[in-house]
Amino acid sequence: MIPRRLKSSEKSSLSLKRLLLLLYVVALALSHVVRFLSPGIPLRADQQSITLGEVDEDRVTQREIRFSFVDTRIERDTRPTLVVLHGSPAASSFMLPLHRSLVRQETVRILTPDFPGFGGSTRSIPDYSIAAHAGYLIQALDSLKIENAHLLGYSMGGGVALEAYRLAPDRISSIVMVSAIGVQELELTGDYHLNHAVHALQLAGLWFISEMVPHFGWMDDAILGVPYARNFFDTDQRPLRDILVGYSGPMEIIHGTDDFLVPFAVALEHHRLVPQSTLARIDGGGHGLVFQRPDSVAVLVNQFVHRVEDKQALTRDLASPERMLAAEAAFDTDLIPTARGFALTVFFLLIIGATLVSEDLACIGAGLMVAKGTLTFLAATSAAFVGIVIGDLLLYAMGRSIGANVARRPPLKWFVSKDRLERGASWFKQQGLKVVMICRFVPSSRLPTFVAAGVLKAPFWRFLLFFFLASLVWTPLLVGLSSLLGQNFLNFYEMYEGSAIWVLLGVILLIYGSVHILLPALTHRGRRRNRSRWQRLTHWEYWSPLLFYIPVVFYVLWLAIRHRSLTVFTAANPGIPQGGFVGESKSDILNQLDSPDARIPRYSIIEPTEDGPAAVSRFLQTTDLSLPVVLKPDVGERGDGVEIIQSMAEVRQYFLKPHSRTLVQEYISGKEFGVFYYRYPDRSEGHIFSVTDKRFIGVIGNDHDTLEELILDDDRANAMAPLHMRVHRHALDSIPSDGERIQLVNVGTHCRGTLFLDGSSYITDALRRTFDRVTSHFEGFYFGRFDVRTNDLEAFKAGHGFTILELNGVTSEATSIYDPSNSLAHAYRILFQQWKIAFEIGSMNRRNGHSVTSLRDLWSLIKEHKLH
Repeated sequence: MIPRRLKSSEKSSLSLKRLLLLLYVVALALSHVVRFLSPGIPLRADQQSITLGEVDEDRVTQREIRFSFVDTRIERDTRPTLVVLHGSPAASSFMLPLHRSLVRQETVRILTPDFPGFGGSTRSIPDYSIAAHAGYLIQALDSLKIENAHLLGYSMGGGVALEAYRLAPDRISSIVMVSAIGVQELELTGDYHLNHAVHALQLAGLWFISEMVPHFGWMDDAILGVPYARNFFDTDQRPLRDILVGYSGPMEIIHGTDDFLVPFAVALEHHRLVPQSTLARIDGGGHGLVFQRPDSVAVLVNQFVHRVEDKQALTRDLASPERMLAAEAAFDTDLIPTARGFALTVFFLLIIGATLVSEDLACIGAGLMVAKGTLTFLAATSAAFVGIVIGDLLLYAMGRSIGANVARRPPLKWFVSKDRLERGASWFKQQGLKVVMICRFVPSSRLPTFVAAGVLKAPFWRFLLFFFLASLVWTPLLVGLSSLLGQNFLNFYEMYEGSAIWVLLGVILLIYGSVHILLPALTHRGRRRNRSRWQRLTHWEYWSPLLFYIPVVFYVLWLAIRHRSLTVFTAANPGIPQGGFVGESKSDILNQLDSPDARIPRYSIIEPTEDGPAAVSRFLQTTDLSLPVVLKPDVGERGDGVEIIQSMAEVRQYFLKPHSRTLVQEYISGKEFGVFYYRYPDRSEGHIFSVTDKRFIGVIGNDHDTLEELILDDDRANAMAPLHMRVHRHALDSIPSDGERIQLVNVGTHCRGTLFLDGSSYITDALRRTFDRVTSHFEGFYFGRFDVRTNDLEAFKAGHGFTILELNGVTSEATSIYDPSNSLAHAYRILFQQWKIAFEIGSMNRRNGHSVTSLRDLWSLIKEHKLH
């Protein structure tokens, strides 16, 4: 296969891209070298460090890491120890205002560490979770010979304090939770898996910036770096509820009412779960209490620690009965506050981002959040609306700026084909800007239509007006519907929590199906398109080969065990490389059909280095033929690349794309059949296993309906409507005259739309004898399918009057199985029998000394074939 010649402008553009790529690679390499040689983050003047064992999940490894901290210990210090645990992305430097305020109290030894991954401690570790940080904390207490300690956990540090209690409950004197995280239900979205996905996206983005952007070490000390993202990504908050429920020591909870990162509702839930806890409510306080109001927090902490030391603080066994009863109650989901502040921003961005993937699913998700109480209807609808506006205006802008070639460039070429774009442009030309309103309610039509509007340079402000109005109607409707159905789901969830996930999936599918199936069903066109999808889903003849052939693969494996070779079938046709399994040349096979009974079309080979149109012209002159002709790859399968060429313009179009070795062949008219023949090597007579009667379907005009409507209304054509509409995309809006037949298919391949019928009635002894004589002249052929055409059916049955178009080897199918009247079980019976015969013939030829292609060589040939 050879590429087309590049224009000089394309060569210049390519050279510039290569230069920019080279500069980027060099800069990135230098950046990584600088980072590798960097001495790391030095300790602050007030810090010291110890060496600890690296924590990987629940075990301590042999690798050593640096653990830095600030310690106010004095000689012969008998004061109680308070360990101040920072959050994320804040390291100990953020805690220094509170640290200094506590030091001024002079009654407690203050230890303020940097957890590994932050500040002056080792940055690169395998596990950044709060559980791992708790493991480092217990190691540090051991190393510093601290038997018992009070823990102050700020933000993420609150989770570390709880995990430390889980690891060593007897060593934790008390816990102070300052603006601290805790129960999973009140963290961000409230769902661990969704939170994990959000944190995964955040981590991926920061990792990409850190590793794929040349920053020469700047990102390594950034606050919002990979360690911060890993801290959230590696952490699982689900166990914290049980830890809180089981916590028996004194606890002080200090929380601001205006905390936009960890809502005050978190403190209330912790206060409920820990009945001996005290709650210090800081009116107007935000998330930054430790550095915005350090003195006030220090006073509260100091008083609490002294109460604990004086045995005046409550423990769980001393809590009031009322508090104990409240702690035992189930979590009330109605208490979950609607998102605000940072959480609202995250949800807003999530919904906007989701609309860029699927507008309808994003609206459904937003509606479910409304049902759950996470978002207000206004917030959810606004986010979905903004995302839809941004995404669809981007489509319009891409179409307007790039033009008709937009479907050839990423990212749009991954989502919309040139055919769909042309169809959208045609629709837009006919209907004008009102199509912008219509397509909002017709799923799958929006992307090509909005891009087409840009390509055709539709007036921007009028486009925006129509689009804006349509979105204003559509978005609240879909979000509202999802919210209503979602509320019913939540009621079910409370009763049958174990099965609720399946109901949730059902709700999503129901809403999505309503939009993509029920809504289109309001029109005749939509109903016929739905029928087309249903036929392809329920009729096995339209299934993907990857799905359909699964049972056949297992049967072939059983045959391989029985015949002690997985590839013995490649010896079924020693005269064809690999028996015709992969990579066989059509022209080489035709060359060996030199029997007087085998009429074959005239043909010629066009090499990749040749000028295709010129070679076709020479072929027509030397053979004294005229158009049409057939063009197809010399090595190909399932009709891929086969075209009936009617004009030299079509010849030039065919060779515009890079091409491999191509066969130009005389066009033969008439009815087409597939004759599957086999003969055992020790026999002189063979068998016709099946005959397939191939029908090239078409539709009849009526002076009224467009070609698209005729395709949709024809029961057979409807099943493969997407294929026929793609092939005939330029004529879909034409109206054929009354009685005019439009042939939809001209290549005898099932995947191209040809109707295959069982042609067993054409099998005769005369026809078999003819193929016996044909194959007797083809040394080394025993198994395969002949594709033939004839203009005389009686002559065909008598064994003459037909032309062999091509012969396929061991991977041939007895294609009569695709007769719509056949059952799936019948099809598998025929295919199993066919492969059984192939293995038997291959085994006989192996015993006769013919070679079998090894599995390794066969796999190499398959990969090579796919590359071409």
